[in-house]
Parts: sequence; structure tokens; C-alpha cells
Amino acid sequence: MRIRRKPYAKKAVCEHPRVVMEPVSYKGRWKKLFQNENPIYLELGTGKGQFISNACISDPHVNWIGVERIEEVLLQALAKADKTECTNLRFLWMDVNHLDEVFDEGEVDKIHLHFSDPWPKKRHAKRRLTHHSFLERYKNVLKADGHILLKTDNELLFDFSVEELEQSGFRILEYTRDLYNSPYIQGNIATEYEEKFVAKGFPIYYLLAQPVKGAH
Repeated sequence: MRIRRKPYAKKAVCEHPRVVMEPVSYKGRWKKLFQNENPIYLELGTGKGQFISNACISDPHVNWIGVERIEEVLLQALAKADKTECTNLRFLWMDVNHLDEVFDEGEVDKIHLHFSDPWPKKRHAKRRLTHHSFLERYKNVLKADGHILLKTDNELLFDFSVEELEQSGFRILEYTRDLYNSPYIQGNIATEYEEKFVAKGFPIYYLLAQPVKGAH
């Protein structure tokens, strides 16, 4: 999808109170920012923000952080967040490549990957957010008993992700090729894309994974 560039977007993102503009300075002390000891959940690639603005209401005892690289998209997520009264929600305007510069080892409890770009061409495999180079970053910032949750409509990305996770020292705890006809649908919060795919009758692929203790 082509993004329509907005000249005011960068300034609006920089000035928004929910956006943490110098996240490196909070490495190892994100709970001080939230002023509580609640678990930290990340959504990598917030899109238009439907999931995370509903999740912060549904799970008020979780510190939610949305990570988005494109400022125009982040603006849409911020607009949705502004309609909530959540105090447990912040956003980072940054690339996922810098994740381990911003979060300390074992600082994150859960990572959500929702409908990430599948980068279907083989030569672009390294750009997929479940490529082993990214998974190593996730493993570094996740707690030993932390989780990665993945949802996608793309079967090839799902199969690739399962293989990469298993080879990178993760155990698949939950797995289905049809989320909406599985027991894992309970408590599910849909994204904008998800609702469109489900309305068209497409299956949603889902998994939950955890680092294997001692795996490298």
C-alpha cells in the first residue's frame, strides 16, 4: 500500500505526548516511565492502531508500547489512542532494527506481530520481521518466559516464521491455520486488516512462541 506523504506528520508525531522521542534514554527503566511494575508488551508495526488502542483498555495492567516506522501511519494510530483514556499506552517512532538499543535484556514480556509485510520475494527474506536476525533481537529483549504472538493472512510468511522460530531457539506453544475456528480466538482483539480478511473469508494464521531456556 502506497503511503500518501503528509508534510506536517513529522512535527505532529514529535509533539505528541504519547510518543517517546528519546527512547534510548529509557533503556532498562521503562517501568519508571509508566510508574508501575506492570509487564511490558510491544506491538511491532502498529498500523492504524486499532489493536493497541483496544488492547490498552482490555488489559489495563499491561504497559503497551506501539512501534511504528512511518510517521503518517503512526499519526492514525495516535488519533485512535487519543479517543481512549489509557495511561498505559506509549508509542515509539522508530525502526524495529533498533529494538535492542531501546530495551534492556529481559525487559519485555511479550511481542505482538500482526499482519507484518510478508516480503514475498526470496531476496527480501531478511526484511521479514520473523527472519532469524530479528528473532535474535527479540530473544535478547524478551524475558526468559516471554512470548511472541504472530497473526497473519499470509501462509508463506506463516510457514517461514514457524521454521525460523524453531531454528532460532523458540518453542511453538499455540498454533493454528484458522484462528477464527480454533479455541485461540477467545480474547482475540482484531486489527483493521484482520477484519477485512475475515470478512472476505480468508483464514487467519496464528501462533504463540516462547524462547527455549538455554537456546542460542
